Amino acid sequence: MATAVISVQCGIRHKVNDISGSDVTVDISLPHESVPRHSEDIIDNEPEEAVENVEDSGPVIMNAIKDEDGEMVATDVIRAAVVSARFRNVAERMGKVDLKFQVTVPQMMQDSRWQLRMIPRLYIMEDSTDLEPVIITGSGYRRKQLRGYEQYRKFLESIISDPDKFINEHQLEMFLKRNIPEIYKFREDSSYVSDEEFASFYGVTEKAAVEHYTRKYQVHANDRRIARKDKMFSRYVKAPIETEGIRIDTVLQESSGDFTYLYTQTVVARPGLKKAEIRMSGNIMEDGKSIYRIPYGEPLTFYISSLSTLADKSVRYLKIITPRRVEANTACYVDFPSGSSEILPGLSNNASEISRIKGNLADLATDVNFDLDSIIVAASSSPEGSLKYNSALSSRRAMSISGYFNKFLEHCRDSARREKGVMMSIGEDLAIDDAPPPVKFISKSNGEDWRMLDTLIARDSVMSREGKEMYWKLRKEPDPDLRENRMRNMSDYRYIRESLYPRLRTVKFNFFLHRKGMVEDTVISTVIDTVYMAGVKAIEDRDYKKAITLLKPYGDYNLAIAYCSMGYNASAEDILRRLPESDKTDYMLALVLSRTGREKEAVRLYYRACEKNPALVHRGNLDPEISELTDKYGKTH
Repeated sequence: MATAVISVQCGIRHKVNDISGSDVTVDISLPHESVPRHSEDIIDNEPEEAVENVEDSGPVIMNAIKDEDGEMVATDVIRAAVVSARFRNVAERMGKVDLKFQVTVPQMMQDSRWQLRMIPRLYIMEDSTDLEPVIITGSGYRRKQLRGYEQYRKFLESIISDPDKFINEHQLEMFLKRNIPEIYKFREDSSYVSDEEFASFYGVTEKAAVEHYTRKYQVHANDRRIARKDKMFSRYVKAPIETEGIRIDTVLQESSGDFTYLYTQTVVARPGLKKAEIRMSGNIMEDGKSIYRIPYGEPLTFYISSLSTLADKSVRYLKIITPRRVEANTACYVDFPSGSSEILPGLSNNASEISRIKGNLADLATDVNFDLDSIIVAASSSPEGSLKYNSALSSRRAMSISGYFNKFLEHCRDSARREKGVMMSIGEDLAIDDAPPPVKFISKSNGEDWRMLDTLIARDSVMSREGKEMYWKLRKEPDPDLRENRMRNMSDYRYIRESLYPRLRTVKFNFFLHRKGMVEDTVISTVIDTVYMAGVKAIEDRDYKKAITLLKPYGDYNLAIAYCSMGYNASAEDILRRLPESDKTDYMLALVLSRTGREKEAVRLYYRACEKNPALVHRGNLDPEISELTDKYGKTH
C-alpha cells in the first residue's frame, strides 16, 4: 500500500514538473466573432456547476442547471473557438461595458486529483481587482472533499445535545424507590412543584439528586468534542467546497480535452475610462494545498469605445450685449414738517437717510466706468389734506430734495477735481481732465401714495380685524378727499396717521448713467460659454449624468449624445428629430431606432449618413446597434 502511495505521489510530481517546464498554461482569449450574439451569456454568473461533454474530442461548453433531484443537467451546447488576437474594441452603453473572454484549460493541466483555481485580474486605469474565480475540480478531488464532509458529519453526530442522556435513570429510580419512596411518588404526579418546595419537604433538591446520578465523565468527554469542532473540521475538510464568490465550479469526470469557459464581466464605466486589461493566474490545488502556481499569461486588452467620440466639440460662445445707458434706483424716507417742504436733517430719521443718499451720489460721481447724466427725484405724500394740496406739496418737496442734493453733488465733483490737482502754465490753470457736464435734476410729484398705504395696512399686525375691514370698505370710495375724511371716524385712525402716514412720504431716486468712452447705444461681444463646454468635457470623460445636468438647458445634439449614452432613448430621439439633418444626427437617430426595434427606418438613416460621411461605415463596426443592422441588411446599398 505504501509503495502505491509513493508511486502516485511521484507521478503527480512528475506531471507538475512537466507543466512547469513546458509552455502549457491556462489561456485567456477573445471569443470568435462568429459566436452568435448574446450566446456568451448562457452560463450565468451564479456559481452553478457546468458539465463537460467527454464523448467529443473538441472543447465543448454546456450550460448546466439542477433538476428536481438536485443533479446537474446540461441544457445548451456551444462550440468554442480560440483566436490569437490580444485586443478588441468594445462599446460602452448605458454606463456599462461587457468584457467577454474565454478561459481555456489545456488537457495536460487537468487531473482527477487536482482542483484548478483560476483568477482573472482586471486592470482599469490605476486600479486592479480580482474577479470571481473559475474553479475546475477533478472528480477524485471532489470525492475527497465529500468524504471529508462525511467524516465531519459523523463527528458532529457523536456530540450529545440532550443532557438527559447523561443521567443513569435506572439507578436514580432505584435509589428513590428504596430510600425516599415519597419522592418516587412524584414520578406519576403531573402537578408542578418548585425545587425549593421539594427540598424543604424531603431535605434534598431534585437538582442535587439528578446531579449525583449524572455520568460526569461522559459530560466532560462531550464538552471536549464541542470545543474541538473547528479543529476537527480542519482535520477532515482540508479543502472546503465554496459556493459563494465564484463564477463557476466545474467537476470533470476525466481529462478528455481542453476545457473552455466563456466569461463575461460587466464593468461600470468611469469618467475617462478608455481601456481595460484582463490577466489570468491561478493555482493547482491538491488536498487543499497549492502544488503549483500558474503564472500570469499575456493580457487581453479591451479598447472601450463610446458615443462620446461622436460629440460636437466645437467651442460655443455666449453673446453679450452691453448697453451704453444704464439705470439705477433707490428710495429714501425724508420726513418733513406738516405742510412744509423744508429739509430738516435733525428731524426724525432724516440724518441717516440723507447720509445714505449722499453716499450713493458720491460713489456715482467718482465712478471710473460710468458718468452720471441725470437724476429723477419723485416725492410722494400722505393723504391728510386735499389731493390738490398734497400734489403741489409733493412737487415742492421733490424740488427741495433736488436742490439739496444738487449742491452736494457739485461739492463732490469740485473735491474730486481738486484731488486730481492742476498744472500751472504761463499764468493759467489747465485741468488735467475736462470737467464732466453738469447732472440734470428732474423733479416729479407722485401725489398721495394710496397703494403703499394698502400694502402697509395689509401687512400690519397692530390693527384689529374690524379696523382693517372698515379701511377696505372705505377704500372703495373713489374720491380721495372724501375717503380720507371718512377715515377720521375710524378707531384706528390715530395709529394710521402717526405710524403709517410718515412711511408714505418717500422720495424715489432714478439715476441715469452712461458708460465712459462708449459712443454706440449697444456693443455686442462674445465669450466662451464655460457651462456648455464643461458639459462637453463631461461627455469626453464619460460622466454622462453630469453632462445631462449641464447640457439640459441647451437641448442640442450633445445632450442627445449624453441621453443616448445613458439609455434614455426617447429623450434622445425627441432632440434628434428636431435638429437639422446631418451625417451625425442621421447616424445617432439610426442607432436609437435600432435599439427600439424600428430597423427599416434605422437602416435608411444609416445608409444616408454613410453617403454623407463614408467614415461612418467603419464607425458602424464599433457600435453593436449598427453592426446588428449591417449583419442583417448589409454594409451599404
